[in-house]
Amino acid sequence: MKILTCNEPGTFEYGEVEKPTLEPGKAIIKIRRIGICGTDLHAFEGTQPFFNYPRVLGHELSGELVEVDGAEGFAPGDLVTIIPYFNCGECVACKAGKPNCCARISVFGVHEDGGMKEYISVPSSALVKQEGLSLDELALAEPLAIGAHGVRRAGVQPGEFVLVMGAGPIGLGVMEFARIAGGKVIAMDINEDRLAFCREVLGVEHTVNAKGDYRKEIDEITKGAFAENVIDATGSSIAIHNGFELMAHGGRYVLVGLQKGEIKFSHPDFHKRESTLMSSRNATKADFEHVLKALKEKKVKAGSYITHTVEFDEVKANFTSWLDPSNKVIKAMVHN
Repeated sequence: MKILTCNEPGTFEYGEVEKPTLEPGKAIIKIRRIGICGTDLHAFEGTQPFFNYPRVLGHELSGELVEVDGAEGFAPGDLVTIIPYFNCGECVACKAGKPNCCARISVFGVHEDGGMKEYISVPSSALVKQEGLSLDELALAEPLAIGAHGVRRAGVQPGEFVLVMGAGPIGLGVMEFARIAGGKVIAMDINEDRLAFCREVLGVEHTVNAKGDYRKEIDEITKGAFAENVIDATGSSIAIHNGFELMAHGGRYVLVGLQKGEIKFSHPDFHKRESTLMSSRNATKADFEHVLKALKEKKVKAGSYITHTVEFDEVKANFTSWLDPSNKVIKAMVHN
């Protein structure tokens, strides 16, 4: 079967490997869709933490179940996606019901080879499905689940302002589920095309360009209170540090985005607000179920995110173009 490997930053190579065979407790999926995410783009650039090369990328996936062992309710022919965070089940986080931050986690396409293949073998426990959803919708469940998890971490309450920094696919998912939770969303980005997408497609009322006087704009939108919830989906050190001054007193700051360096902030300023700082890593099965239900009920129209589509054989030739903001990529989807 054909496989695409990122051998080192900036380099892809197609190759051939044996098709996987069924093992106990595993499932084999014929891959039909591969969503390209920020992790893939950053890995290609060489800026992704927790990453080693060579690596087969791809963890936003959907496909047809070919064979399966040990998965009640699943059968060959089912259209499925996966929860790509494989956990040990034994560490302190797993025992506390937080497998998304397992101490020995292995993320498909990050810590181990992922889904840029014709067929994959994964633990049967990773399978997820929802009748009535398309392959595109199923492939978008994972990035949406990351957004939903961040909103759940923040504990967004109806009527609260939610400042979402970063209007890429993960940030858009944060905005969608903040809206579903009843939050008043403020989208902030440096890309005016993406802010226009937030207004015109997602119906976000408040958008702020971070290249301008963003603090003044947010002050005016919130009538001087600032945002009860600040959620970073940029992974930009500059954005993350700027976000501290945009929290309301008693506010929560959730870091969904990830950057390599340290975070520094004024302790007195943070303390006087009785602020809460949290990270949000991956997502849980409950988040996936929440997302699939929202997709089924058409509360989220995920298909509108897909701006670029290519065949698997065309990924190598097109990948670099998806890094260029002028191409206005929201989500690239690979057909296999």
